[in-house]
Amino acid sequence: MSIFTPTNQIRLTNVAVVRMKKGGKRFEIACYKNKVMSWRSGAEKDLDEVLQTHSVFVNVSKGQVAKKDDLTKAFGTDDLTEICKQILAKGELQVSDKERQSQLETMFRDIAAIVADKCVNPETKRPYTVSLIERAMKDIHYSIKANKSTKQQALEVIRQLKETMEIQRAHMRLRLVLPAKEAKRLKEKLKPLLQVVESEDFDEELEMVCLVDPGCFREIDELIRCETKGRGSLEVLSLKDVEEGDEKL
Repeated sequence: MSIFTPTNQIRLTNVAVVRMKKGGKRFEIACYKNKVMSWRSGAEKDLDEVLQTHSVFVNVSKGQVAKKDDLTKAFGTDDLTEICKQILAKGELQVSDKERQSQLETMFRDIAAIVADKCVNPETKRPYTVSLIERAMKDIHYSIKANKSTKQQALEVIRQLKETMEIQRAHMRLRLVLPAKEAKRLKEKLKPLLQVVESEDFDEELEMVCLVDPGCFREIDELIRCETKGRGSLEVLSLKDVEEGDEKL
């Protein structure tokens, strides 16, 4: 519970501090532990679940609240919620060395799990185990960036691992149906985006089953919708084209 003392001090416990320097002054906000990263990744949308109080401090641990004039001068507003959002987005999360190490280790494991889930050995189509990806990440000396999301970093890891091992994003299997009139022209446009065409059937319209890189899905979808004015269709048959069993090195 917050205790208000006569000297305009607020005492808080179990707090994570986010600090920002602006206009030559230091400003801090008091957040709940583990919630700052959830807010930054978009997992947490409710600001009240993140902030212990909408106050802005000069020093959270001493309970010293920032002066209104200083806030207006630095942020151009005295709207505390708006200022808290700015500090939350751009400030530096203050954590102990032990906490930081624990956070980085958790992120390392999460990134490896995302990579293992999304990728296969292109030769065998089999997925790699999480522990194998962790080992490979250590081999390339990948350093975790605490302020970047695990998803962003997983894509970066995949790019770097391609230089040292056989790995690629697992292909998606799609069924494309193109109207006869546009089929030939559209097929030529789609060709660079398709990895493998597994089957092709031309009757009154062209139906193709193909494997594509997940990164091309949006472009293929937009191309078919725009070029056929909604008369063509795209269906996802499987999100990942993988063989049973794990890949071993």
